[in-house]
Amino acid sequence: MKPLFIQYPKCGTCRKAALWLKENGVDVTVRHIVDDNPTRDELSQWIDRSGLPIHKFFNTSGRIYQQQNLKEKVKSATRDELLDILASNGMVVKRPLVVTDDFVLVGFNEKEWKEKLG
Repeated sequence: MKPLFIQYPKCGTCRKAALWLKENGVDVTVRHIVDDNPTRDELSQWIDRSGLPIHKFFNTSGRIYQQQNLKEKVKSATRDELLDILASNGMVVKRPLVVTDDFVLVGFNEKEWKEKLG
């Protein structure tokens, strides 16, 4: 299965990551995070597969995160509540994401991507 590359095309980091994938010959299936928002079940699986805490999946620099004061909610909400928030709007989810059967990469870290995809 080709890795799934989940992005927001207007995001500078996503564009940089897409260019890196192209330059490194990594063939991916592209998914627009707003047009095709990750479901609650997908997010739950990806969080488990990533080995990261759920708060790492929040786009902390996003407008919605700041407007809704999600910083405080993330500290006290249950996992189920946080999954509902993440699934409610793709703009709340940190991006880009690369999803494979074995791992999930959150955000663009060239060194990490090179280790996993290169």
